[in-house]
Amino acid sequence: MKPAAFEYIAPDSLEQALSVLREHGDDAKVLAGGQSLVPAMNFRMLQPTLLVDLNKLDELDYIRQNEDGDLLVGAMTRHRRLEFDSLVAQNAPLLHESIPSIAHPQIRNRGTLGGSLAHADPAAELPVIALAVDAQIKVQSNAGERTIPAVEFFQGMFMTEIKPDEILVEVAIPASSARTGWAFKEIARRSGDYAMMGVAVLITLDEDGICKKARLVYLNAGDGPVDAVEAAKTLEGQARDDQAFEAAAEKASQDEIDPLGNMHADVDYQRHLAYVLTLRALDLAYQRADDDHGENR
Repeated sequence: MKPAAFEYIAPDSLEQALSVLREHGDDAKVLAGGQSLVPAMNFRMLQPTLLVDLNKLDELDYIRQNEDGDLLVGAMTRHRRLEFDSLVAQNAPLLHESIPSIAHPQIRNRGTLGGSLAHADPAAELPVIALAVDAQIKVQSNAGERTIPAVEFFQGMFMTEIKPDEILVEVAIPASSARTGWAFKEIARRSGDYAMMGVAVLITLDEDGICKKARLVYLNAGDGPVDAVEAAKTLEGQARDDQAFEAAAEKASQDEIDPLGNMHADVDYQRHLAYVLTLRALDLAYQRADDDHGENR
């Protein structure tokens, strides 16, 4: 199919882009990498009357650290750059590990961090990562800027806290604590397909190897990234233990996720996948936390 007719503008600056959005409001859509937006337009799921192309805004393409050690990533940073950047690998290993799971290299060459988060696809990897690492998402309008915690940013299937006159400009990933292990696991029918289920895990251990903080966040498990808070709580105060892992996996897969099912995986199978992937991710995250000798990344 072809998209409905629309007008097109490619602003030369962020200020110009924001002015266009203020003028056109809900009738306009922002184009970043286009890997999510354009297919939705082709199927006429979205029919904007104006497309605002941000690809000239090099000012939103960067990866750097601030003085607190937080990783700052511009919204127009391509997935491919995130995949190979040494700062990302060192300071945001969970993000780094998830990137190769996103579609195919051709998609990662064009897709952007900001575009993926703003699209808020419940089957996408990056919203899950943003929630797991407690990312702070900065948006801007002509009236100013505001920072939205990831836990408040995602509001449902393809829905976020971004207002019609705002543009997502930056994502801040807090520096991780010492002795924090990570793991990202997903399973798809074929490489590059949307995952039938996936999970991101972060585990922080104390000096005795006991879990003092845990995070389990699932993709394709509801109408957005699903934070299994109660399952994570069961791990706190626990050493690396198969029974503890099984209890957390059971809690998350049966009580906290709400998969919708599809032609490739019904709800029961998705719950089974969540259980198995959780066990694998927890084992790897604990191992990595144990291997961390107490220095911040």
